[in-house]
Amino acid sequence: MNYRHAFHAGSFADVLKHVVLVRTILHLLKKDAPFRVIETHAGAGRYDLSGDKAARTGEWRGGIGRLAERPLTGEAAALIEPYLALVRAANSGDAPKIYPGSPLIARALLRPQDRMIFCELQPEERAALIKNAGHDRRAKIVAIDGWAALKAYVPPKERRGLVLIDPPFEAADEFARLEAGLKEAHSRWATGILLAWYPIKEPREAQAFARRLSRSGIAKILRIELAVAAHRPGERLAGCGMIAVNPPWILERETGVVFPQLAKSLAQQGSGNYRIDWLAGGR
Repeated sequence: MNYRHAFHAGSFADVLKHVVLVRTILHLLKKDAPFRVIETHAGAGRYDLSGDKAARTGEWRGGIGRLAERPLTGEAAALIEPYLALVRAANSGDAPKIYPGSPLIARALLRPQDRMIFCELQPEERAALIKNAGHDRRAKIVAIDGWAALKAYVPPKERRGLVLIDPPFEAADEFARLEAGLKEAHSRWATGILLAWYPIKEPREAQAFARRLSRSGIAKILRIELAVAAHRPGERLAGCGMIAVNPPWILERETGVVFPQLAKSLAQQGSGNYRIDWLAGGR
């Protein structure tokens, strides 16, 4: 695997993923019972936006950097504030120089009774993750293939929590593996929250994936998509999405408040748009 998230840290795709992740964890925190966060493709956990990899693409400038220039307002600003506060906490000044990945975001929100499992197979990324989060006794960092982790660690013994599935999408069959992984995890943990990120490199492929999921037999599937520019084959990624299986009941409404403004804030040349709909179930 050649993927390194440092090239893409803080991009619009990370903003989408981490806004949804934070809102979901905040919902879980409303009950005293402990829960577990499991991440199948965890990465390094912390990224230097001034480093060579991030500077080479500059993708963070169109994501977390753009939000500083075009902040949200009203209720949308209040809902996104917990995420932005975590980014600010990782930095000493106003301008973001460090971006916290999902392991550090989860670690910052979880309580003493909650637990985390971070799976990372790539040795260099795993070593960085151990340095960044390994001292936390609530966290377990394991060298395991993310797809195998869905069998090894699902369901968690707490029977509460979420699984974040964020594969690199390097392989041609990644959508098929993601579909199979969601079915596998749901069959083992029918009430668990599953969050799965995917790129929209080819809209027809993403739409076909959604149609298959709608026929999968999973009862509750919310789709959240964000595009910051019109799709142009062969050019930089302009859209991505999240699948939320068994989402918190309020997630649809909260994202419905945030994403209209977020799409405008992150839009490139006025081409931002979003979609929030149910592939299965709904209220």
